[in-house]
Amino acid sequence: MSDTTVTPKSRWPVGLVLLAAAGTFALTMGTRQSMGLFLSSLNTATGLGLAQISLAFAFGQLWWGLTQPFAGAMADRVGAGRVLLVGVLLVTVGTVITPMMSSTAGLIFAIGVLSAGGAGMAGPAVLMATTTRLIPAEYRGLATGIVNAGGSAGQFLMAPIAGALLVGLGWASAMQVMGLLVLLALPAAFVLRGGVATAAVPAAAGAPAKPIGSRAAIGQALRNPSYLMLAAGFFVCGFHVAFLATHLPGVIAACGLPVQYGAWSLAMLGLFNIVGSVAMGWAVGRWRMKSLLSAVYAVRAVAVLVFLLAPKTGPVMLAFAAVMGLTFLSTVPPTAGLVAKFFGTTHMATLFGVVMLTHQVGGFLGAWLGGQVFDVTGRYDIIWIIDILLAVGAALIHLPIREPRLARAAA
Repeated sequence: MSDTTVTPKSRWPVGLVLLAAAGTFALTMGTRQSMGLFLSSLNTATGLGLAQISLAFAFGQLWWGLTQPFAGAMADRVGAGRVLLVGVLLVTVGTVITPMMSSTAGLIFAIGVLSAGGAGMAGPAVLMATTTRLIPAEYRGLATGIVNAGGSAGQFLMAPIAGALLVGLGWASAMQVMGLLVLLALPAAFVLRGGVATAAVPAAAGAPAKPIGSRAAIGQALRNPSYLMLAAGFFVCGFHVAFLATHLPGVIAACGLPVQYGAWSLAMLGLFNIVGSVAMGWAVGRWRMKSLLSAVYAVRAVAVLVFLLAPKTGPVMLAFAAVMGLTFLSTVPPTAGLVAKFFGTTHMATLFGVVMLTHQVGGFLGAWLGGQVFDVTGRYDIIWIIDILLAVGAALIHLPIREPRLARAAA
């Protein structure tokens, strides 16, 4: 599949487009990634048990992924602005009504359907595809890193805010304030309202190419072995990220450390993910993306193994969160870059959305199994071992991906 997209010229400067996309991701991702701080309070208030509440969070991981192919297809057709508008409003409504829910079904509806679905509509599939269409091609690699870093910056900023609100206002009011903060992303829908995919005119034929639909594009992608291996690796990323985002505060509490270490560990994940994401955005233009992905997953496996063997002190927790932050979402720029390299940008929102779906299937298992294993064993060790094995597998599965070597720059 060739790239037949004509990049529309944005009326806004490149910097403002990137700020709008990164800011939206910061608010939606920062809010969602801070919800693990409320897990214990939700358990105490509802009496449902950690496994049931983890199920609601796990369903949210899955639904976040399920919405992205459809949101991407809609953004490809009508532009990102309307999709982002609805998404931001759904995140706010879902987060605000969560403290009113007292059953598993209610939590699944608020956290798993409304909030997670809205975050999927205002998520990376739509934001990155729209950004790549609204800016010149030479900035795309770095731009994906910057947009991805926006989610990390949101986590770095929102986790301490959530922790402070939790102490000052109580968990219910704190969660509702977090939901209202997401409304700050509404102006970004206006800035990013362009970016509809259009077909280019082939130079050889001199006539407009007949664009294929999203369903045909997905069919072609699913017949590509490299695309399937990329999706399999991203499944592992989702398992890892969702487990950390949901259960890292619980891991810290189980080690007998104060709750503040939970908030600051989530913040460290976000802070160092900014570094990792921007660095990866820079690196994708210089090294083969499949090699970068293999390296990231290998680092994860080694870091988790070292963490299991290390004493569980406060500084160790913060150092572990920092290392994990470097690899947390740094997989997104090369994954998005490979999708664009394989198929072009015409259906990128849709095809990257499908890859994000596999990411969130892994996320569902990471969030859900974390609660199940802890309820049964009182420890998280089994999940950590599974995470190591999956990371090693992901490092290996990227190696056979067929990616053209980078062309050497002319002297």
